[in-house]
Amino acid sequence: MDGNDTPSVGKCPVMHGGMTSMGRTVTEWWPNALNLDILSQHDTKTNPMGEDFDYHEELKKLDVKALKQDLTDLMTDSQPWWPADWGHYGGLMIRLAWHAAGSYRLFDGRGGAGTGNQRFAPLNSWPDNGNLDKARRLLWPIKKKYGNKVSWADLYILAGNVAYESMGFKTFGFAFGREDIWAPERDAYWGSEKEWLADSVQRYANSEDPASLEAPLGAVHMGLIYVNPQGRDGKPDPLKSAHDVRVTFARMAMNDEETVALTAGGHTVGKAHGNGLESNLSPAPEAADITEQGLGWINHKTRGIGRDAVTSGLEGAWTTHPTQWDNGYFDLLMNHEWELKKSPAGAWQWQPVDIKEEDMPVDVEDPSIRKMPIMTDADMAMKMDPDYRKISERFYNDFDYFSDQFARAWFKLTHRDMGPKARYFGPEVPQEDLIWQDPIPAGSTGYDVDAVKAKIADSGLSVSEMVSTAWDSARTYRGSDMRGGANGARIRLAPQKDWEGNEPARLAKVLKVLEGIASGTGASLADVIVLAGNVGVEQAAKKAGHDVKVPFSPGRGDATAEMTDADSFDALEPLVDGYRNWQKAEYDIAPEELMLDRTQLMGLTAPEMTVLVGGMRAMGTNHGGTKHGVFTDNVGALTNDFFVNLTDTNNYWRPSGNGLYEIRDRKTDAVKWTATRMDLVFGSNSILRAYSEVYSQDDSKAKFMKDFVAAWTKVMNADRFDIA
Repeated sequence: MDGNDTPSVGKCPVMHGGMTSMGRTVTEWWPNALNLDILSQHDTKTNPMGEDFDYHEELKKLDVKALKQDLTDLMTDSQPWWPADWGHYGGLMIRLAWHAAGSYRLFDGRGGAGTGNQRFAPLNSWPDNGNLDKARRLLWPIKKKYGNKVSWADLYILAGNVAYESMGFKTFGFAFGREDIWAPERDAYWGSEKEWLADSVQRYANSEDPASLEAPLGAVHMGLIYVNPQGRDGKPDPLKSAHDVRVTFARMAMNDEETVALTAGGHTVGKAHGNGLESNLSPAPEAADITEQGLGWINHKTRGIGRDAVTSGLEGAWTTHPTQWDNGYFDLLMNHEWELKKSPAGAWQWQPVDIKEEDMPVDVEDPSIRKMPIMTDADMAMKMDPDYRKISERFYNDFDYFSDQFARAWFKLTHRDMGPKARYFGPEVPQEDLIWQDPIPAGSTGYDVDAVKAKIADSGLSVSEMVSTAWDSARTYRGSDMRGGANGARIRLAPQKDWEGNEPARLAKVLKVLEGIASGTGASLADVIVLAGNVGVEQAAKKAGHDVKVPFSPGRGDATAEMTDADSFDALEPLVDGYRNWQKAEYDIAPEELMLDRTQLMGLTAPEMTVLVGGMRAMGTNHGGTKHGVFTDNVGALTNDFFVNLTDTNNYWRPSGNGLYEIRDRKTDAVKWTATRMDLVFGSNSILRAYSEVYSQDDSKAKFMKDFVAAWTKVMNADRFDIA
């Protein structure tokens, strides 16, 4: 170092860029290569807590009352480095919770507040999450104090709840139980755009049809949680905004009433910030200078705190009293005419044409100054869209009803991705069962499991029928929002019983047999379906020369149609199932990539995917009984033949048209088997081939059997939150 503490220049002692970027990655060199990274994210190596850490055990030590009191005190403990508006951090903390939860989308269950993912890129640096880094940093002293007894994920949502409570609102309840992740999520697709807030047309098949927004996306722009507050593509038009809002909130499983309640309830408190120039702000946290220590959007040019803060670019509060829960939002919205104006930052916003001074909110720093209230384009949609207006008028005329509906909608927003109530923890868990929680009654554990298995074995059902039905029942599980799975036996209810991927005719035949066994033994149908799959696996293993007992845990219950929100279950329909070698239609994405997506949602690793596919092919469980990928002459036996014949160098492959392939003998050129891409990828991808070679080795038959049973059991029990 020289006298100015400037590092001397010399040859780099480490691999160039090795600590920041590795240069071109494998998929950058070969962009068509199948990327398996999403199946290994959140590896235990990234988790500092260790394998013995049990968050639920830590929660038992938590003094919830003390934590809530500390959060309440925080709300009015304004810090000079980031002062609270009107001396109250409530609006900021509510926005933190809202934006943590609001990234959830129904199509694949990804996003949401359940993992504390807002700590990491890209969410920590989304334009729409501007200055939430300050909220997270304000919470740090409390997180530091309570340590591992409360996760960041729980703390974000609890801070929002306490914020509302400190301003006079009665919340519906709160559940602990969200466990933090420790690295960015690589599985969530947020859009194909290469720049933030790019023109929305890139997300729509038809720019005039909001419903054509690309699935599974919910936001209209890259980097937004919902819609553009200035109007579609920054062009104010409340009726167009209404269409965008309706689509976006529907993709979070919210109806019109919930949408109006959330919009109004969220804007009853706090304010938008745009009293300055966005160009004066430093980069977002992920791109900020090392001296910023994880903070971003800092104004080093002019004053950028308090009344001069810039976040969305809009400037102003929505209500007269932005730190208290009241009916002020609807009072101003419904009782005034509004006109378009530009904020100091140049953003479009709506302001009242005429308003009494006493109805204007005071300045965040000087209560002697009154400021003009505002509405966003989406707020104006609540008044100008005919359906939204009816709901707004109802809420305006019945404040208690509005408060109750908002409490329920806020609870749904902040808990939707937690899954069933079995995962809830803490003293404020509501007793009421809500249909969006996918309630399931407790099942019996007192029946004779062996007797049920004997009846199943004597039922005349084939291995394929038993295994396929159990698989179809369980494969709906997705770890993104803990929905689906075998528990509840919803495969017998609409809409699942009619899904093409479930082969309705075959399913109805099998269920009729299994329902009879369930009713005669005291077991739930859900348990009997899983037991039948286990019996099928055991019979297939025996045919392969192995005596295997598949582990089983009784206690699943049977849900009813009244307990099932059929519309929201539509999103769980599998459109591709690589494990049963089926896809509903041709898609822009390669079938093997769609297989990875389903695998990740089910919580399986790449080796588990590999062994399950190979075993299910050997047992002949393909959809419709097709022979593609069934590389064995002993169909129905749980053998490793799939891998043996896939890796046999005496064979070669060639396309036969319509997305199918033939395996041919090199000597005779005779066709031996047929396959799909979802078969061949296990021999073509270098990583998957390495796994396939392990299972095809002469000394791996026992390992194959052991690994298959373990992976199968994992799938069958994925939704059993009632067992360890």
